[in-house]
Amino acid sequence: MTTDSPTGGLPPTRREQARRRRGRAFLGAFAIVVGILLVLGLAGAAVTTALGPRVSAVQFDPQAAITASGSRLIITTTESLQEVTPEQVTVSPAADFTVDTSGRSVGVRFALPLWDDTAYTVTITGVSGLGGGPSATITETLQTPALHAFILQRGDAEDTIFRTDLAGDAAEPVYSGAHIEDFRATGSHLVVSTLDDQEQSHLVVTALDGSDERELPLPGDGMVTNLQSADRGNLIGYTFTDATVGQEGARESELFTASLVDDRADAEPTAIVREGGDSRVDDWRFVPGTDSILMMTFDGALTLVTPDAAPVALGLAIAIDGIGSGAAVAIVQRPSGELVAVDLATADEQPIPATDPALGQTQSVLTLPDGSGDTLRVLSRLADDGFTLLGTTVDVVDDAGAARSIFAVPDGSAYVGACVSPSGRYAAVTIAPDVIDNPYDGYMLPLPQRLQTHIVQLDDGAEVVALSGFDISWCQNAPRG
Repeated sequence: MTTDSPTGGLPPTRREQARRRRGRAFLGAFAIVVGILLVLGLAGAAVTTALGPRVSAVQFDPQAAITASGSRLIITTTESLQEVTPEQVTVSPAADFTVDTSGRSVGVRFALPLWDDTAYTVTITGVSGLGGGPSATITETLQTPALHAFILQRGDAEDTIFRTDLAGDAAEPVYSGAHIEDFRATGSHLVVSTLDDQEQSHLVVTALDGSDERELPLPGDGMVTNLQSADRGNLIGYTFTDATVGQEGARESELFTASLVDDRADAEPTAIVREGGDSRVDDWRFVPGTDSILMMTFDGALTLVTPDAAPVALGLAIAIDGIGSGAAVAIVQRPSGELVAVDLATADEQPIPATDPALGQTQSVLTLPDGSGDTLRVLSRLADDGFTLLGTTVDVVDDAGAARSIFAVPDGSAYVGACVSPSGRYAAVTIAPDVIDNPYDGYMLPLPQRLQTHIVQLDDGAEVVALSGFDISWCQNAPRG
C-alpha cells in the first residue's frame, strides 16, 4: 500500500506534528487579520458615508493669487463628488469666481487677483458624494500675503530697479545699470531696456531677484521703445527702430514680440505686420488675459491682432488710453476727440459718460478691473484763457459720470502718469514735484529728474505710501513724459 504521507503511513513525528500546528495557527491568524481589515474597511466606508465628503488636501498659491487673474483654490475630498454649482459657493470678502468639479476635487477659480494682506473665507455648502449619503459644508480660510512691486529710480551715475513693499521701508535693489530706459516685470522675470554708449538698445532678462542675467536678441541695431509684457505666456513686445532710420529699407517703429521661455529665448523676435496698410506703430497694448494685441498705426488705423486669426479692423483712433484687466474693453480716442469704450470681443463701442465740466477736461481714462464700469480719470482744470493750469485730480468715475476724487496733484507739481494695481485695490499716481526746479533728464524717454509715485486706495482715497521713482510694475506701459 502506498501513501502520500512523508512518513510512509507511519504516525507523524513530533516535528511533523509541530509543523502542522504552526500551519493551522498561521491560517487561523491570517483569517482573523483579514476579517478585521474587512470590518475596518466596511466601518471606514460607513463612517465616510455617514459623515459625508471630508477635505483631504488643499492647493492654493497665495502669491499668484494677488498678482494674476485666474488663480485657483483646489479642494480634494475623501470621495467622488456630485457637481458643485456656483450657488453653493460663498467667498468673503466678495470676489468674482467660477467653480468646477472633477472626481474628488472641486476648484474655485478667481476671476481677478485677490486683495493683498487679506483673509478670505471660502464656504461650499451641500457638498455630496456620488454614492449618496449626507452632504457636508466645507470652509477654508485663505490668507493672502503683503503686496510688493518693482519701481525704477534714475540716478546721476546709475539707475536702479527696486523691489518694495507698500510700507516703503523695505525697498531692496534688484538690478542696476548705467542707463535704464524702461523695464517690465512678469510673474517670473524682469525685462530691462538699456542703452549703451552708442545709443543702441539692449534687452536684458533676469530672474525677479536680478540673477541669471541674459540678453534677448533684437531685430538689429537700433532703438527699443514702448516695452510691454503680456500677463500670460511669458511674452513681451516692443517697438523697434533701426539705427539707420531715414535710409532706404530701414525699419521705423515696427512692433515685435519675443518669448522669455528659456528654450525659446534665443529665437528671433516675431514681427507683427498689418497686411495691406501701414505697419508702423504709434501705440499698442497687449489685451489682458490673452495673447492678442491692439495696435494703432501711423495712419490712425486701430487693429486687433490675434495669432492664427484674421486681424479685426476697429476704425480710426488718435490715442489708446488703456485696457482694463477685468474685461477686454479698450478706451480709445476717436479722431473727433470723442472717448469711447470698445468691446474687443464684439467690436461694439459706447461713449464714455461725461463728467461735470467744472471738474476739468479729461486727460486720460482707465477702466477698473472690477467689472463695475467705473473708470479712473485724470481731470485738469484750466483758466478761462484755456492755457493756464489751475489743478489736476485723479478721480473714480461711475458709469453715470459721477466723480469721486482720490488724489489731487499738489500745487507746483506736474502729473506724469497713473495706473491701477492688478486687484483694483490701489491706484499708483506718478508726479514730478517742484516742477519748475525739476529739469528733464537726457534719456530717450525724457522725464523730470525727480519723480514720486503715490499709492492710494481706490475705495476711500487714503494714501498708503509715497515712493521715490516711477514706472511701477503694475503699469502696462511707461509714462509718456
